[in-house]
Amino acid sequence: MKRLSLLTLILHSLLFTLHAQEVPVPQNIFARDIVSLNGDWHYFADPQEQGYYGYHMEKLPWGYFNDAKPQRPTDLIEYSFDNSPTMCVPGDWNTQDSMLYLYEGTVWYRRTFEFPQSSTMGEGEGRFLLYFGAVNYEAMVFLNGKELGKHVGGFTPFCYDVTDVLRSGQNSLVVKVDNKRHRDNVPTRVFDWWNYGGLTRDVLLVCVRNTYIEDYSLRLAEKGIYFSVSLNKPEAGLRVTLTIPELKVKKTIETDAQGKASLPLTKTTPQLWSPDNPKLYDIVITLEEDQEQKANSQPSALKDQIGFRTIETRGREILLNGKPIFLRGICVHDESAYTNRRLTTKAEADTLIAWAKAAGCNFLRLAHYPHNEITIREAERQGMLLWEEIPVYWSIAWDNPQTLDNARRQLTDMIHRDHNRCATIIWSIANETPHGEARDRFLSTLAREAQSQDSTRLISMAMEVLSASNYINRLQDNMHEYVDVVSFNQYVGWYRDVSDAPKMKWEVPYEKPVIVSEFGGGALAGKHGAENERWTEEFQARLYRENLDMLDKIPGLAGTCPWCLKDFRSPRRLLPGIQDHFNRKGIISDQGQRKQSFDVLRHWYEGKK
Repeated sequence: MKRLSLLTLILHSLLFTLHAQEVPVPQNIFARDIVSLNGDWHYFADPQEQGYYGYHMEKLPWGYFNDAKPQRPTDLIEYSFDNSPTMCVPGDWNTQDSMLYLYEGTVWYRRTFEFPQSSTMGEGEGRFLLYFGAVNYEAMVFLNGKELGKHVGGFTPFCYDVTDVLRSGQNSLVVKVDNKRHRDNVPTRVFDWWNYGGLTRDVLLVCVRNTYIEDYSLRLAEKGIYFSVSLNKPEAGLRVTLTIPELKVKKTIETDAQGKASLPLTKTTPQLWSPDNPKLYDIVITLEEDQEQKANSQPSALKDQIGFRTIETRGREILLNGKPIFLRGICVHDESAYTNRRLTTKAEADTLIAWAKAAGCNFLRLAHYPHNEITIREAERQGMLLWEEIPVYWSIAWDNPQTLDNARRQLTDMIHRDHNRCATIIWSIANETPHGEARDRFLSTLAREAQSQDSTRLISMAMEVLSASNYINRLQDNMHEYVDVVSFNQYVGWYRDVSDAPKMKWEVPYEKPVIVSEFGGGALAGKHGAENERWTEEFQARLYRENLDMLDKIPGLAGTCPWCLKDFRSPRRLLPGIQDHFNRKGIISDQGQRKQSFDVLRHWYEGKK
């Protein structure tokens, strides 16, 4: 195969840099003009990354991203996407290929597609964005052999402007995905969930106008509703119209020199969203195009469903819409029931939400990373309050500036994606992190960042209670001054003696609401025995009863999130015949079997309504 000269490669790289760039993910991506690139993608594993690096670890100009094919009998090309197997996108590779069950490394994906694909997505009519809902963990994206960029972080969306890289006819999209764990990553090397690799969420081609609505916000204000909007570029004088038919709202505003506009609707009083009344309003936001675009198109309209509510604290109470609420929660992973794979569909999200509601829950802690947007929207529609979290989990590289930048990027992307979702009431910045000055600097930076980006929600983190003296637990964490809600995990009866719960006393020296963000213990569904026999349903049920009695005595208790809703995959759980790569702390098995602890929790929650 012909090899390119160094000068040619440099010129190629410079030219490409001018024509492709990562751009902010537009708000409400599924309301845009989209073509799905989901479906069957060709793939193969590349554990030594020989498709990208030479044997001296230099980048190869003739790497696999070129999707090359032999042109002559003498051409040496030692890979073939066309002759490789396929797997479904979105999805993880671990559960689609048994050879990749425990694999951590590089997998190459390729999909070809025709452009243009429809009359509404033709050439010369606007900009084209390539959107990825999430790729775990590092993604390098190539279109027609050109590198678009690299994204690091496994759970938040990103996109590229590919307008000048698309070509008429067939296009080749190649993604190098690497899910290896590293010390400086977020999360770091060690975590207690499955490291699902791959293109785990939607891949879309999005058509937008040259000037388009990039972001918007609708929220309850002191007197009515506050609406704000921003364009993808600074352009003054464009008219944006907000319509809320049910509230008889139709208002038009003009953008300023920064391409932004805002409007208070002081005479609008919406019905408030709550778990008992998950009221959502249909809204339409219309951008009037400039004169050049008017000649060829209709105004750009975005449709959404928005709910309005307030969330705040008063002393040791959490107030929803001005009234105290007890958060009857449970923790859940972004993993489907029955199939035990990365969650990808509305039906899979609905199953988990239905199970939580059956247990008496009004609140989900989405652990330990941003979950699929499908889940967030379904929870909102069904009246389930949410805690969203970034994967600052256990021991992070606290002194590494790049690690902090990574965490800040994931936090920003999570808030940007979900800031219009009224179901989300808590942004969480960490889970079970060891105390220390470097950690405090790291987390306080994240807390301030979250507060500056969104002051309409509560900030928390799952703290860790490390020890007790004479059966007295006193929560002490320097991060208490940065959070609105004090949350902590505790496993009395599981990681210490099962008989200790009735003896424990808790002291929380902060005048803030308390959420016990984790408690629980393991049981194998269908395994029965004495109450003091580990792994039996009876043991787990007893643990729940004694823990719930103990938690009732915590001053300022405003909610709980037992660990967890369903059994989930984890490579840390190795006990044969019991765990078999599953964390068994669910109150429901991965196959939907309710354990005895389910009814214990449900009964307790009935008394908290």
